[in-house]
This record gives sequence, C-alpha cells and structure tokens, in this order.
Amino acid sequence: MAGQGVASIGECMLELSGAGGDDWRMGFAGDTFNTLWALRALTDAARPADYVSAFGDDPFSRDQIAFMGDAGIGIAASPVISGARPGLYAITLTGAERSFTYWRSDAAARRLADDPAALAASLKDRALVYFSGITLAILDEAPRRTLLAAIASARKAGARIAFDPNYRPRLWSSVDAARAAITEALSVTDIALPTFPDEQALFGDTRPADTAARLNQAGVSEIVVKDGAEPALAAWDGRSETIPAVSVTNPVDTTGAGDSFNGGYLAARLAGDAPSVAVRRAHAVAAAVVQVRGALAPFEVLSSTFAKNQ
Repeated sequence: MAGQGVASIGECMLELSGAGGDDWRMGFAGDTFNTLWALRALTDAARPADYVSAFGDDPFSRDQIAFMGDAGIGIAASPVISGARPGLYAITLTGAERSFTYWRSDAAARRLADDPAALAASLKDRALVYFSGITLAILDEAPRRTLLAAIASARKAGARIAFDPNYRPRLWSSVDAARAAITEALSVTDIALPTFPDEQALFGDTRPADTAARLNQAGVSEIVVKDGAEPALAAWDGRSETIPAVSVTNPVDTTGAGDSFNGGYLAARLAGDAPSVAVRRAHAVAAAVVQVRGALAPFEVLSSTFAKNQ
C-alpha cells in the first residue's frame, strides 16, 4: 500500500536572476524542485515532501539543503558527496521571456542514482513520485536504468508516478537518445504532463491531441498536454477536455510557470479533484507565478490562488 509522502527527483541548482544592470539575485531552483515547491505550498503540511537528488558538502549545498528544510522539504536518503557542488544557471529576460545559461557538467545531482539502496529508500512509502526528462538527461545510461528501476519498484508498491518529458535538446547526445529514454520512462508513468512544443520538436506531433493519443497508446492513463498561454488538453478514462489558460495581461517572468502548473495539478489530484478541475486550478497557479520574478513564487501567493479556484 502506498504511503502519504511525495517525492520529486532531479537537480536543484543555484539560480542567478537578473534584476537589471549589474544586480543579480541568487536563489535555488530547477524544474522538478519548482514543481515540488508548489506541491509543498498546496498540500497539507503533515504530508511528507522530499527532494531526491545528490548534494555536495560545500557552503552553497549546505545553504540549499537548509533552504529546503525551512520550506518543509526534506532530502530523504539523498547522498551528500564530499567535494561535490551544485550546478548553476543564470536567467536573462527580454520582456517577460527568459533565456538560460548553465554551468552544470559536474553537478552533484548527476550522481543521484549512484547508490541504488539510498535511492530506493528515498522513494519508499510514497503516494506520488515525480520526475522529468531533465532528470533523465543529466544521468548516464547505467544510472538512468537504475533510476527507472527504482521508480518502477515504487509504482509496484502503490505510488502514482508523474512525469514531465520536458525535452531540452542541449542536454541530450542525440534526438534518438532522448526519444528512447523518454519512451522508456512513459512505461512506468501514470500521469504525464508534457508541453506540446517539446513533443512537437521531439516526436513530430502536429497537434496536442496527437500527443495525448501517442502517450495513451504508450500506456499512460492520465495526460495533460500543456501549451503555454494556449488551452491545455486533458485526457483520462477515455475522455478528453480542452481547458483554456488564464490570461495574464502583463506577465513579469515566465520562469517556472509550467513547473508550477504541474505542482498545482498534482496537488489538486492528491486532494481528490477530477482532472478537468485540477487543470483549471493549475492554470490559475501558473498565472500567479508569471506575475512574480524567479521560478519560486511565495507560498502565500500559491496557496491563496489555489484556494480561490476550487
């Protein structure tokens, strides 16, 4: 029987966000951490929430772990590796649209599956396990297989598995490698949360309905195809529904919007909402996030938006 905890697997980096001129703000972010941040804000504080990764022992890593702890997020049995350090990225903005520069080739998170026993312990007794295509992309082939085996075991023990393919071409050695790894991940997935332009680029889908049909054929029973400010397509139990996004007239920063959508959706599903209701609540959360700077909106912004859209 599944437990009550949620676990998100991946890489949390140091984030430098530009405030204009030579002023930069440092924070902590990364796609699967952004999703867990929203989940933590939107679920009962008594529900355990852990970020499963690998960490260094440098001051930045210690600050990162402390930051998570202050937000009620643990690290389960994630290894702390002597001499390792986190990856780093910088956000630059053109209007509200962002671009990223990364320094991550030797990040500790690339070793998150080096200890199979620790990884299995981190995923034990979970109601929900979440990971992404970026989680897969930062791992070599052997640790990637270890990760997917651990996720399959957690699923067999009763956890629901949620996956966002989140295709980032620069992280993969080839398109074929990305297709193969993401297709394998879908075989252990219960809830898929793809973004249509990513799927179009990687698999050649011509419309969101094609993405949903392909993922359903791969065995995924619950699918939400995001498409930025366009409507999302939800498909589940032989049904489908197109659900408009929430319009934001003057977005400030789109960083983390899709990740926060995922967190809002999964929080609503954990609360028992139907997929169509969960998408509407997730759209509202994403709309709130694009009105603040950085990937992580304050908990009070997320929770108040979520509560208003039940």
